[in-house]
Amino acid sequence: MILELKNIGKSFEQPRAGTIQVLNTINFSIDAGETIAITGHSGSGKTTLLSLIAGLDLPDTGEILLDGEDLCRMKENQLARFRALKIGFIFQQFHLMPHLTAKENISLPLEILKQDDISRRVDDMLDKTGLTDRQNHVPAQLSGGENQRVAIARALIVKPKLLLADEPTGNLDIETGNKIAALLFDLVEKENKTLIMVTHNQALAHRCQRVQELKHGSLG
Repeated sequence: MILELKNIGKSFEQPRAGTIQVLNTINFSIDAGETIAITGHSGSGKTTLLSLIAGLDLPDTGEILLDGEDLCRMKENQLARFRALKIGFIFQQFHLMPHLTAKENISLPLEILKQDDISRRVDDMLDKTGLTDRQNHVPAQLSGGENQRVAIARALIVKPKLLLADEPTGNLDIETGNKIAALLFDLVEKENKTLIMVTHNQALAHRCQRVQELKHGSLG
């Protein structure tokens, strides 16, 4: 088991509605190398759950154990480094640095972590994601599919224990989305990555080994 969530609860305060309970007693685990899709209607809390697993937000109650360590007990600087080393995140909106080239965006996590052999590792990832010929282009010069390839490469470059994807094809047309999905699952299999993906796309969800629906704050 690489990830375990124990009794996770999360609420938000709304000015008019008061306290909104988004997640309620979530218990969930995933083994190394497993792929899982989390589905649910808009506003069901899918992205909130993914943000908690990523350590980008903290739950009100419960524990999040990744690789045996509780994210909820870490200090901010410790959590930031742990997150950078252990978790790769693919966003629907890409979240690339607009002034950096594809190659520079991919290499950025390695440079922040002061790792070795950066150029060789980035060139290898450019090759795996089919971006070698586009490596010197900034995001504005790339198509949506190419930008998502850069985002996938950036997420994988540190060899994370856990890969998270939030609607990874949601911003793309059907044909491009299918190509990106094929690339993502091919890389996950070849690199033996653990994947948790949030999606409303049922066809994409069922490419995972397991599908769980988030409904009324609980996973079913």
